[in-house]
Amino acid sequence: MAEGFDEGRREPGAEIDAREVARIRRRDRDADAEARALLRPGMGKVFKQIQDAQAKAANEPVKRRRRGPRA
Repeated sequence: MAEGFDEGRREPGAEIDAREVARIRRRDRDADAEARALLRPGMGKVFKQIQDAQAKAANEPVKRRRRGPRA
């Protein structure tokens, strides 16, 4: 969680500044936007491409570097 304003810490009866309320709303909306981005159409294809690439890399033998002559 980000440092700074914590909704649970404020004093009872204390009013929240309108700017602070707007900042909290933006923070929450931005966090939700990242989660929603994964649900967009076409993201399943991207996910499958990533999985296929990882599976291919796991099946290939490790390439060892050849050492050059020592000087």
